[in-house]
Amino acid sequence: MKKHTYGSGVIGNCAYIAHVELDTNISWMCLPRFDSDFIFGGMLDREKGGEFTIHPESTEIKSSQVYLENTNVLKTTVKSGEDTYSVTDFAPRFKNFDRYYKPLMLIRKIEAVSGSPKIKIICKPRADRGSRALTASMGSNHISFAGIDQELRLSTNAPLSYVMDGKAFLLTKPVYLVLTFGRPLEAPIETTSDQFLQATTSYWQEWVKSTSIYNFHQKLVLRSALILKIHQYEDTGAIIAASTTSLPESPGSTRNWDYRYCWIRDSYYTLTCFNSLGHFEELEKYFEFIHNLKPGPDGRYQPLYSITGGSLLTEEISELAGYLGNKPVRFGNQAYTHIQNDLYGQVLVSLLPIYSDQRFTEEERSSSKPMVMNLLNKIESTMNEKDAGLWEFRNLAQQHCYTFLFHWAGACAAAKIGIRMKDDNMYQKAIVLRDMAVVKIEECYLPDRKAYAQALGSTYMDASTLQLITMGYFGDDLERANDHLKALEDELLAKDYLFYRYKHMDDFGVPETTFLICAFWYIEALACVGRLDEAVEGFETLVKYCNHLQLFSEDVDQKTGSQWGNFPQAYSHVGLMNAAFRIGRKLDRPNFL
Repeated sequence: MKKHTYGSGVIGNCAYIAHVELDTNISWMCLPRFDSDFIFGGMLDREKGGEFTIHPESTEIKSSQVYLENTNVLKTTVKSGEDTYSVTDFAPRFKNFDRYYKPLMLIRKIEAVSGSPKIKIICKPRADRGSRALTASMGSNHISFAGIDQELRLSTNAPLSYVMDGKAFLLTKPVYLVLTFGRPLEAPIETTSDQFLQATTSYWQEWVKSTSIYNFHQKLVLRSALILKIHQYEDTGAIIAASTTSLPESPGSTRNWDYRYCWIRDSYYTLTCFNSLGHFEELEKYFEFIHNLKPGPDGRYQPLYSITGGSLLTEEISELAGYLGNKPVRFGNQAYTHIQNDLYGQVLVSLLPIYSDQRFTEEERSSSKPMVMNLLNKIESTMNEKDAGLWEFRNLAQQHCYTFLFHWAGACAAAKIGIRMKDDNMYQKAIVLRDMAVVKIEECYLPDRKAYAQALGSTYMDASTLQLITMGYFGDDLERANDHLKALEDELLAKDYLFYRYKHMDDFGVPETTFLICAFWYIEALACVGRLDEAVEGFETLVKYCNHLQLFSEDVDQKTGSQWGNFPQAYSHVGLMNAAFRIGRKLDRPNFL
């Protein structure tokens, strides 16, 4: 079977994200938010998804893509015979009047590179999940698309008649395409676009310079950091798992999910990542999102929310053809109804930096006290409750070891918070819950395997229990940590350091692909137990499972090395970064320490 990789890059400005294919098509772009209806959705249906391409007359083309160094500005170069041209795509983002200017605006700059290229521009946006084409009408220097509530306008210095008719014309000067949603660009298109390009390039390069990272694989870490950054919806601080929906975990598996939402579980890993980067602004915005979430009447939080904290994420099946014909295409995610009790501890662990980082004020710290107590109460009330677990089993409820681990970690964090707040009641409650969680974790122990099972009463191994090692549950007991790690390796390790989540039957069969975040957890675990050479080798092996732009998917087929699952997956990039930080800390440590 031929190796499958995703042939696109992404651009964004923390207000929207667009996918740009190697053939220049904007194959996925939702407006006005990450989780809105798509304007372009050719990724999921070539016919109903619309199109926004810049093609030569010939169908025989060779193309390549690169990001401008240390930016989220993407350049696609297209060669057709003796003619070559480039398309530079970006979403404007830069400081303006002490705020970030991040309009719902896509700018495409087309330039001849060699020969005498003739290009044809096709722009066909859609609405209502692809069921309706928008009506194009020509203005003096723009094309308007009617049929949605907001004005969608393409402003350009290209001949409008040729764009309307999809007719090729000679590229004799740089052509600019400015697609706006809502307020249009009312300024000189050439000079303004170039100014925006320069300002956006400078913004990203300055942002990169402000990161704090180790020397270990800096280029990969920086690309992952740039990708993670544009997955944060700056208006609320939410960070989505991915900008796509329904890209299958494996072909024909029907494991096609909508990931355009913010999972509470990811808060711990993502905030750890931003903290390691030294990026306080993103950290603070994400804290704000967590603080603004409203628990239900019983104090429960959902596993995931919309990017504005919305709780109703009804899952619907669309009639779209699906990515490479893979159905169903889902909008919404039924997992919002699940019981997933690990999230209470994860929020507590995520809150801990407020109390250990002096950049937060006392007022910000004190406002968290009711939230901390509610989270502790939920750990207490759910300690013996079965849940769907982090893998979101739809028809399997268990008492998961991973859930108990975060009960333990959350209680440990709350105890530290109690000490710093001089709240003895909080501290004592946290200590009691910590000890209860330890008992539960130990009940998952399998003496014959010297390892911890997926859940109470289960004998299955689960990659999530790698976190027992990486989160320090074993303390200095390397023997216990190594024993557990070896049992996980025996059952779940695939070739080239790839790692399965689990290998038992679930709601949809036995998983066919490995989960990339688990592989990076494995790399972290190797570093933790002193197998540093293996950790370095494993990291350098895993990072080869990227596409041409060093972007990573959710899943990897261990047989073919193919990328599958939603793309790019923020979680995978977070895993890469945290593994690199873990290795970097050990490699950069002087020998005498």
